[in-house]
Amino acid sequence: MLHDIVVGVDGSAEGLAAAHWAAREAQRRGTGLSVIHVWRHHPHPAPYIPIDSTERDWHEQLLHEAVRSVSSAHPNLRITDRLVCDATVATLLKTAAGADLLVLGSRGLGALGGFLTGSVSQRLVGRSPRPVVLVRAGRSAADEHLPATDGVAPEEIPQTPCRQVVLGLQTDCPCDELIDFAFDAARRRDTGLRVVHALRTPLRPAPVPSMPLVSEVSEGPPPVPRPQAQALADAERTLTAVLRPWRQKYPTVPVSGTVVEGRATAVLVEAAQDAGLLVVGRRGIEHQAGAHTGPVTHAALHHVGCPVAVVPHD
Repeated sequence: MLHDIVVGVDGSAEGLAAAHWAAREAQRRGTGLSVIHVWRHHPHPAPYIPIDSTERDWHEQLLHEAVRSVSSAHPNLRITDRLVCDATVATLLKTAAGADLLVLGSRGLGALGGFLTGSVSQRLVGRSPRPVVLVRAGRSAADEHLPATDGVAPEEIPQTPCRQVVLGLQTDCPCDELIDFAFDAARRRDTGLRVVHALRTPLRPAPVPSMPLVSEVSEGPPPVPRPQAQALADAERTLTAVLRPWRQKYPTVPVSGTVVEGRATAVLVEAAQDAGLLVVGRRGIEHQAGAHTGPVTHAALHHVGCPVAVVPHD
């Protein structure tokens, strides 16, 4: 059963970018788009609200402007809109429970005052029962595609191949929901999928300089592989085994599996530099101590420029 994609808008540039990304994704999936704006009543209206306008009128205008912008770019897309005066987190979590995706806007990379450092967005990413996609301000349809050659008209951009999807994967506990989301995203975009696994190997012992004997040069057992090389080889075999059934399920998706030695946070940020979409996982739905995304997902949300999909799993 197909469910609509939900996007939260708030009158910001990043919210509008998220709405347009969600519209394109809805068209890829053949679903509708639900645009929602949640606001809280304040006893004293903000100074930017015109004197001859009510607080509700102001928020209705923000919602309608976002819907008009999206509908003009996607005239054949089924769009519904909702204006809700209630608690933001609770409303969006409830709405997301019946959706395919929840899409939100995200402010500049690494900004201390950015969207992701706010309690509302942090709780949504950490508690949503459905995947959450965060989109940066300024992202457009052209950014989803490889650079076009000179002389290509704007209407020809959709025919330019899409950038690849990147999936950050832990092979010791692979999750079907996470892998399936990434393969499906690549299939719908008719592009490749790069699966990246970061491996932390033991530090190499410092070499002890010595002069080998003649007999040691010409005789003796073959050299033993370094622990790092052996660990990388084992991880590559494990990754290949994990991906094998998914290659069979999605035979049209070109897949490359990469094991990179290093910290997972740095490896994933580097791998996503030229991606069209980064997919990461989040274990668990909600913790008693509050929302928890983990260091890898946290780094991706703050330092990756492309849209980031956070997929919850057990």
